[in-house]
Order: sequence, then C-alpha cells, then structure tokens
Amino acid sequence: MAMEYSADQQGQMQEHHHQGHRKSTGTGGPNGPTSSETRNPIRSACGMLRSLTPSCFSRGPPLSSPAAAAVVRVYQVWPGKNVFFLDGRVICGPEPRGLILSAMSLLLSEWIFLAHVVDRSSVPLILISMILMATATVSLLLAATSDPGIIPRNPISPSEEDGTVVVNGVEMRLKFCRTCKIHRPPRSSHCAACDNCVDKFDHHCPLISQCIGLRNYRLYMLLLCSALAFYTFMFAFSVRRVKAKMDITNAGVFSLVRTLPEPFVLAAFSFMSICALACLLAFHSFLLAKNTTSHEMGKGRYRSSPNPYDKGTLANIRECLFEELPPPRVHFRAAAEGPAGGESEGELSLSFC
Repeated sequence: MAMEYSADQQGQMQEHHHQGHRKSTGTGGPNGPTSSETRNPIRSACGMLRSLTPSCFSRGPPLSSPAAAAVVRVYQVWPGKNVFFLDGRVICGPEPRGLILSAMSLLLSEWIFLAHVVDRSSVPLILISMILMATATVSLLLAATSDPGIIPRNPISPSEEDGTVVVNGVEMRLKFCRTCKIHRPPRSSHCAACDNCVDKFDHHCPLISQCIGLRNYRLYMLLLCSALAFYTFMFAFSVRRVKAKMDITNAGVFSLVRTLPEPFVLAAFSFMSICALACLLAFHSFLLAKNTTSHEMGKGRYRSSPNPYDKGTLANIRECLFEELPPPRVHFRAAAEGPAGGESEGELSLSFC
C-alpha cells in the first residue's frame, strides 16, 4: 500500500538523505570534513602542492627510447671514403698508413737522438729537439685531420653540361662531376683517393693520408717547415757525434758503423728526409708566390691564358697563408635528413666561391 507524505515530511527526508551521503563520502558534515586527507596531513600537503604546481607533478608523455631519439649525423652517412673520429670532429683519409709512418719516423728519430746521440747533460739541446719534434708532430696531425675543403654533394643531378664563370676578366670552365653531381667551383677537383671534390685542390698527400686543399694548405706548409728544421737538427748533431767519436778513437767510418750504428742510421735517414722536404718546400714556395696549385700546374691550366688569381708575390703569400679562411662547406656533425641520412638542410647544398 502506497504511503503518502506531506511536503514538510518529504523535505526532511531528502535533507537527512543528503547528510548521510556526505558523511559516507567524507565531503562535509556539521563538524567539517572527515576524509582520509584530513586524517593524513602529509597527503593533504602533497595535494596542496600538486594543485599549486601542476606542471611539476603532472605526468608527461612517455620518454622515448635511446634508439628512437638517436640522431643520424652527416658524417655517419657521408658517401666519401674518409674516416671520422670523435663523433665527426676529426676527419682523416681512407688509408692511415702514411700518417702512421710519418708520425713514427718523427718519434723514432727523437728517441734515437735522446738515447744515442745527445749527451744527457746537454739540457738546451734536449729541449730544442723536443720542441722541434712536438711542432712537427702537431702540424702533421692538424694537417692530416682537418677538412681540406670538401665540397658538398648534390642529391639530384642537374644539367651535366659544363658551365663557365668569369674570374678577374678571365673565363673559367666549370666542370661537372658525375660522382658528386655538381658543377665544381673554379680551382676544385675530385680526389679519387678520398672520393670527394675539394676546393682549391692541390694534391692528395700519401705521407699524411689526406687531401691538401684550401683549408689545410697552410698547415701543410707549416709541416714542411717544421719537419725540415727538425731533421736538419737531427742530421747536424748526428754527424757531430760521429765526427767526435772518430777523433777520439781514430777509427774509420766502416768500423764506426759496426760499433756506433744509431747515429749513422739517424744521419742517413735525416739526410734523405732533408732532401725530400727541401724539394717539396721549394716547389710549394714557388707555387705560393704564383698563387697556383700542383694540380693546376700539372694540367697546364695557365699556359695559354693568364692566371686570374695571381696578385703579385706578397699579395699571394698574404692571401694563401694569412687571410681568414672561409667557413667549411660541409658540417659533418649536423643532422642528416631522410631515412638514409640524405641531404642536411642548408649543409649539403652547392655554393660557389
């Protein structure tokens, strides 16, 4: 049987129902909140901090795995034959044997000099030899591990017809490189050993296992000068040591070779090195004065036309050795685009000098 209630009775029943619901959920009541947060002050404090600084406590997107976050660099996908170290900071040629032999010859010559030629009490001679050796070694490493002026490649082959450009009133031919898919700037050439087009290409030096170009030519000249000074010092004091021994013992040359072989070996090797380095230095000094390169001279580039880059001896020396170098054309540590590390935006596009 249905029971009927008055309006006042229905209002009292609804108010009683709401009060019971608030007590059961801990959200109110005549005596204040009765939730678990009130009974746990630490949880209440954390809740207040969470409401004040939601960005610190909010859950962000899940962290990506290291493999997914790995960035492909240009040096990792570079199509040339160069070898990179220290995450693309150091660039070397494809065959390091020449560099290793050159460095070992410097270190071994210094060791023979210190162990078998110079007197232990001759501190100034020891210091001079070590300074010369360190200078030659550092210049060798810098020339061998620097970017010689590598020109970026073009992922899309343009027109393969050769172009021309006028330099100081002389028309220069722009050859198309089918490997790099670019029209090479003037004075550049493709190195078959490194498989790169190099700006102001001079030659590929097997002694340092690296191309010699616009950006490391002055380091190469420093290497020639410092190595020539070092081996001249070695030769002079090795001969002095042999002569002093001959004056003391009155022995012949062949008998001293058997009893004192180290100074003879050092003197002979230093003499051969002096001859080779002196010829190279004289040849490149001539090229420097004319502002030309070994490659241009070998090709007879300026036999029938004047050299548009020849500004006079002093101006040529200042330009080649002392003027500020342009920035590198390729940034090997830049991020490479594409799944296979294709062209890096703004890094592998072609630009002319």
